[in-house]
Amino acid sequence: MLQLKGIVKEYGGRRLLASVDLHIRPSDRIGLCGENGAGKTTLLRMFAGDVSPDDGTLQMARATTVGYLPQEGLTHGGRSLFTEVRSAVGDLLALEDELKLLEDRISRQHGTADLERYAVVREQFEQQGGYQLEAEIGKVLSGLGFSEQEWEKPCEQFSGGWQMRIALAKLLLQQPTLLLLDEPTNHLDLPARDWLEGYLASYPHAVVLVSHDRFFLDQVVGRIVEVWNGHLTEYPGNYSRYLQQREERVAALREAKRRQDEEIERIEAFISRFRYQANKASLVQSRVKQLEKIERITVPPVRKKIGFRFPQPPKGGRIAIELFSACQCYGENTVLHEIDLIVERGVRIALVGPNGAGKSTLMRMLSGTEAPASGERRAGHGLELAYFAQDQAQVLDPRLTVLEQISQEAPFDMVPRLRDILGAFLFSGDDTEKRVEVLSGGERNRLALAILLLRPANLLLLDEPTNHLDLASKQVLLEALRGYSGTLVFVSHDRYFVDHLATRVVEVGDGQVHSWPGNYSDFLHAKELRGDSSHSELRVEQKGLAGGEEKTTKEDRRTAHANRKAAQRIAERRAREILDMESRIEKVEGDVAAWEEDMARADFYADADHAEKVIERHRADKEALAQLYDKWEALQLDAAAAE
Repeated sequence: MLQLKGIVKEYGGRRLLASVDLHIRPSDRIGLCGENGAGKTTLLRMFAGDVSPDDGTLQMARATTVGYLPQEGLTHGGRSLFTEVRSAVGDLLALEDELKLLEDRISRQHGTADLERYAVVREQFEQQGGYQLEAEIGKVLSGLGFSEQEWEKPCEQFSGGWQMRIALAKLLLQQPTLLLLDEPTNHLDLPARDWLEGYLASYPHAVVLVSHDRFFLDQVVGRIVEVWNGHLTEYPGNYSRYLQQREERVAALREAKRRQDEEIERIEAFISRFRYQANKASLVQSRVKQLEKIERITVPPVRKKIGFRFPQPPKGGRIAIELFSACQCYGENTVLHEIDLIVERGVRIALVGPNGAGKSTLMRMLSGTEAPASGERRAGHGLELAYFAQDQAQVLDPRLTVLEQISQEAPFDMVPRLRDILGAFLFSGDDTEKRVEVLSGGERNRLALAILLLRPANLLLLDEPTNHLDLASKQVLLEALRGYSGTLVFVSHDRYFVDHLATRVVEVGDGQVHSWPGNYSDFLHAKELRGDSSHSELRVEQKGLAGGEEKTTKEDRRTAHANRKAAQRIAERRAREILDMESRIEKVEGDVAAWEEDMARADFYADADHAEKVIERHRADKEALAQLYDKWEALQLDAAAAE
């Protein structure tokens, strides 16, 4: 359907694509992967015809139709939502208009030619799904999160993220034979992402997409094309399989390069040794030609990644934070109504729900940056809170450099470590002198996360921390949060991130919150058992290679669910043991402090018998405390190993 042969593309003297070849077949599901700036978007724009190659040929089958969704920049106005989306199928609407015209003419005069033409047009209209058009529009709009009440709303009243959803809806209705999607999940919440995964899984034509959502890639694509150093490398399977294959391939390349370097060194040593001996001249020339013919192996560099650990959180109470009958409204719009929520120490809560349901509002109420209109917010004992807002990167001062920005936020004792922290977030050398205003979205988010590390906190509130982060950076953030021993409440529209981090899911919708144990998969499974598919289009998940292996059976899913539940029960029991141990430690620490306060009195030794008893009790409690600390540490190590 589409073939690249020897494609070359340069920008500003930099060779982005160096004589690359690629063949896209009619049923392909391809994910383009690579570091930011590698050329993924350029490839998509080239497929769409927006960019021309500097050299090489791009061949496309005659009947191919192309639909391209860029990352941003599309706006719609002047029509209602439904009318705008309906306009995407212009050919079908032209047939509908012709049918109406023919029906009018036939009602006034029964011409044979009109009747014959009417039969032809009606058959075309029916074959192209004309009679199901409105139902299909409703299905797509509903799947992408538009309520039926919004169908007649003017398009210009929708924000940027919803504008991109309108563009996506139009593309899906057009059903081009080559669908090109550049970060289609950027503006979608979890229910809409779930729906789009299911839709693309059954899409009848080729799909090529770029996404930083690992779960989405795993579910949708059947082939990964990696863009690196001007070259394209293909890997069969989904993203998880690609990571495994890439590691194996790079290891093999390193070994091959080691052997090649040894061979080159041996040949060069021979040339150097016999270069000036006449009787060896032919042999030397032979080795020189051999050296020239060697195609040097290039090994991909080790990818730079964020590497960090959150500071050890200060000790807090059993309850981190609570909301009692909390309400929040803006004018006449009530977003949250009489919310009761208890956040216990050590849990990792994911807030889920469609955009606009009130997740960010709930986060602001928990953080204390926004007081509830009614009800109460109650902080737990010893609460030390850190809040990463959805627009956290936007509150940075654009006039400051990276180093100046973090220095402005840092406590005095952290100043000597600032460059180390920035280095962990990929800001090194001259990068620290960049002004905030020139940073990309991902760089701003990384800087905002670095600032979050400056003060230890026992409750982290993270609202979309993964926005603008690439897949590698998301993975390192996930690992850091899994190693964090404090309490976490977060919002993320990345399914893989939520599934591998959450121990509890709080669903936000219709002004209420409902709590579910487990991760997002457990949440969906529990709703499925209740016959509730309101949160998403529940479907059988793929295992292994997307499109390459059979779907899981009910028994497989039941077994997997049982295993997750068993692991969850063990984790909950371990968490209870840790809480119990901490309570015992707290009590004994109090006793020890009381004995020491007694021993500090000036007249303590006036009563020798009493002093002897107190000293003995103090010694015994100190020994008991040491044993309790050892047990607590062992439990913590077990919990970390289980993670």
